[in-house]
Amino acid sequence: MRVYRGRADTIEADRAVSERLVERVADEREPAVRVWRPHRQVAFGRRDVRAEGYDEARAVAEERGFPAVEREVGGRAVAYTGSTVAFARVRPAADPRSGLTERYDAATADLLDALDSLGVDAREGEPADSFCPGTHSVQADCGGRARKLAGLAQRVRADAAVVAGVLLVRDHAEIAAVLDPVYAALDVSFDLGTVGSVTRAGGEADPDAVVGAVERALVGGEPAPASVERVD
Repeated sequence: MRVYRGRADTIEADRAVSERLVERVADEREPAVRVWRPHRQVAFGRRDVRAEGYDEARAVAEERGFPAVEREVGGRAVAYTGSTVAFARVRPAADPRSGLTERYDAATADLLDALDSLGVDAREGEPADSFCPGTHSVQADCGGRARKLAGLAQRVRADAAVVAGVLLVRDHAEIAAVLDPVYAALDVSFDLGTVGSVTRAGGEADPDAVVGAVERALVGGEPAPASVERVD
């Protein structure tokens, strides 16, 4: 298991790190984990790019100080503030048609373990009209109602499988404020009140502590010690 830490200097360079990670796993057949804090941005999914209001949504994000980028993994737009945590576990794949459910289940269980260690009683599922809606999400009770903390997605190639996700640590109000007009432009239902975070659920406020907890959970259980590679 190889662990990648840190982030590159720019959004583009940082995205290239994740792509190289996947290629390396495919070539060398050694699994890898990366947990980090991406640069401030709104990352749009493939469905967003095809939407009639996509250009307006990009403009709205950038007007609010969030550079707009496009991503291959995941569904609808996600906002990163700099404290938001992204994570990815990449494993070699021999048959892209098998193991999808098992990889989702394993990553979700590990994320729940990490959140528990951070003082958050989380569970699978999400409220209606959440950001980046999907069937593989994590929620927690925050201030008397269920709110979404994280979403997971999967990308499978013939030689490697990637389970990736985003976890909101804090800045939930800022994230809700930018996603509200973005989703309106995309004509996607969105309820600002469904945006949660680790801190909103009563957990750890330090993003670096969250990075460490998620990394340990995703690496845990591997038969061999992890080797660490810095990317910053």
